[in-house]
Amino acid sequence: MSESIATIKAADSAPQAKPKRPKPKSMLMLAEQSAALFENARLAKERGEKVGWSASIFPQEIAETLGLNVLYPENHAAGIAARHQADNLLQECEGPLGYANDLCAYAKLNLAYASVLNGESALELPDSGKLVKPDFLLLTNNICNQLTKWYENLARQMNIPIFFIDTCYNPWDYVTESRVRYVRAQIDELIKNLCEFTDKKWDDEHFKEVMKISQRNSFLWERANNLLDRKPAPLSGFELFNYMSSMVCNRGKASTTAILEQLNSEIEKHIAEGTSTFPIEERFRISWDGIACWPYLSHNLRTLKKYGINMVASSYGKAWAIEYNDLDGMARAYCFASTNGDNASTMIERRLEALKRFGCEGTIYHVNRSCKVMDCQMMEVQRQLAKAAGIPFTSFDGDQADYRNYSEAQFETRIQGLVEVKQQNKEDL
Repeated sequence: MSESIATIKAADSAPQAKPKRPKPKSMLMLAEQSAALFENARLAKERGEKVGWSASIFPQEIAETLGLNVLYPENHAAGIAARHQADNLLQECEGPLGYANDLCAYAKLNLAYASVLNGESALELPDSGKLVKPDFLLLTNNICNQLTKWYENLARQMNIPIFFIDTCYNPWDYVTESRVRYVRAQIDELIKNLCEFTDKKWDDEHFKEVMKISQRNSFLWERANNLLDRKPAPLSGFELFNYMSSMVCNRGKASTTAILEQLNSEIEKHIAEGTSTFPIEERFRISWDGIACWPYLSHNLRTLKKYGINMVASSYGKAWAIEYNDLDGMARAYCFASTNGDNASTMIERRLEALKRFGCEGTIYHVNRSCKVMDCQMMEVQRQLAKAAGIPFTSFDGDQADYRNYSEAQFETRIQGLVEVKQQNKEDL
């Protein structure tokens, strides 16, 4: 019989807390960049320039090349949820606006927010990170169909255009040349139409500069994630969720290069000195599957660190490391985004490789009520993955932004069970 959790916690080898460290320079730089994103959009609006809202996996290098100020509703909604400011917006969306409870919570928060900007609601908005009313929308359908309907409703509500790229769902582990040509033609048309609408001029040389910056940032982001393969990991894996905003909102900016270079430098320093930002001794290493549970991220971390569990691998954050070297490559890369396909065998293969590389002893799967497209096959993927890797997995019910769909007690019980299984596995060796 396995040891009880009380025994595990009381054992001499129980994880010991480390001295609290000051906030790293890279995190301070990230906060400055995030504030500048909203402030620049506000100032542009005051100057009479057109400001856009964009889906998170849209080829933002196009808007960056044109010098457009663009904000990202998904990232903004995650921030609202993480700051525990979602309740009034959720109630507004499901009440006066009449949207269904089981819609994506990002969409619900943003649709309610948009109703205030559009003068249809007197609801008080959160103070930090305020969105300005958009003049246009940028959209791809390489995430989910609900995002498409969400943006269609925004366009109708605010009477503004959508600039849309149809990437088609990709069921293979490659992208066909006919699909590349189809999407490339749309990119060319989008650039033409966006220039006409915003009175901007396309510059091929500037695009090449932006592309190089974007590719450098994708490399640095992948590298920072991959450095967690060291034992013990030099970073608490949950910290990387914070840095995602640079890749989501500012992938083509030099400021992101500076942040990620600083982050990599900080991680390298931890490796050289044998230190880590993980606040206690690393006892177990796990992978995280699914979007972060933003309303309860701190509870997730508190529960995991109680048992010395560090999340060292996640497929979620790497979705924004988009790699390409020209417009044809852009078409191919945004078709091949991990959210735009991933058949079960490919998903298992990629995750199995990560489990081995990062030395994971288990997987935690977030059954996200908001994101049906990510949930539809993941339970079976996790079952097969656990069998192939020979490690246990657990799941918990939650949501990326709706706090009502999460139970602290359930999460704690599931993690307790995972620890007991891992402890038993160690005893059986």
